[in-house]
Parts: sequence; structure tokens; C-alpha cells
Amino acid sequence: MIKKKYFIICAIILIAGLIFGVDKYLKIVYPKHYEEYVMKYSKEYDIDPYLVFSIMKAESKFFPYAESNREAKGLMQISNITQQWAQDELQMGDINIFNPETNIQMGCWYISKLFNQFDDKDLVIAAYNGGSGNVEKWLKDQRYSNNGINLQNIPFKETRDYVDKVNKYYERYKAIYEK
Repeated sequence: MIKKKYFIICAIILIAGLIFGVDKYLKIVYPKHYEEYVMKYSKEYDIDPYLVFSIMKAESKFFPYAESNREAKGLMQISNITQQWAQDELQMGDINIFNPETNIQMGCWYISKLFNQFDDKDLVIAAYNGGSGNVEKWLKDQRYSNNGINLQNIPFKETRDYVDKVNKYYERYKAIYEK
């Protein structure tokens, strides 16, 4: 039964690719939803927009009302503590965290903060998912980092898988849109 469903899904993907053309199909699978806001805030906070799209795809699949079981919210899955920190630092007052522009602004602001702290894309991605405090601890632990600069091993499977997923999305976004 599972093999039959897998075969059907593969057939649909193949047919869609043939009908729409590979480039159009890839742009459907890797969309740039909310591009206006992503471009605006990635420029403002000096971060790669493809990283923002990759994180959004991984976090919410571009669903603006996404909410995790840990109460992270919106397109970029902003936690309550990050939301409060961003609101205070950006002097935003009352906001709707599910508003795409607001959520993307906070997500870009937070990614920028993480780059200031770590200056490495993989560490930023790991911190976005697993927390910057955990990444700091892992860098100081020789079981995970042999030089205190990079992680050779991420002890949280969820974070390890997340870094791989976001990097895969990032490479695909670059390949599709930087032609």
C-alpha cells in the first residue's frame, strides 16, 4: 500500500514536471511567497533572502497561521520570548505575530542577531532551531566541537535534521533562482 502511494506521488511529480517544465515546477515546489517582505527585511538586516525563504519553508511551509506545540507562531515560527525581545528592541508596541510582514521582520531581525553572535550559517540555523544558549554550550564541549568554532556533531536530532533540511532548501533556492 505504501509503495503504491509512493509510486502515485512520484508519477504526479513527474507529470507536473513534464507539463509545466522543470523550472516552473521547481518554482512551485520552492516558492518565494511574501517576497516583498523577505527582500525588504533581509536587506534591512543584511542577511541572505534565500536563507529566509529556506527557514520559512522548513518552519511553516509558508502558512502564516502556523503554530507549534511549543507555541512558536507564524511563518518563521517566532517563540514568545523572541517575540517579546524583538518587540522591546524594535519598539513595536502591540503587534499581531501572525501578520506576515511583522513575522518576517522579527525573523530577519533574529537571524541577524544570531549572525552577530555566531558568524556562521550552520551555527545560525542550529541556534534558530535549538537555541543560541545550546549552541554556545555545544561549542565549548569537545564531544560536539573540536575547535570551539564549528560543530562536528549536534546532539539534538531535531536540530541536526533541521540544519540539514534548511541547508538543502537553501542550496535548491540558490540553484533555482540564481540562474
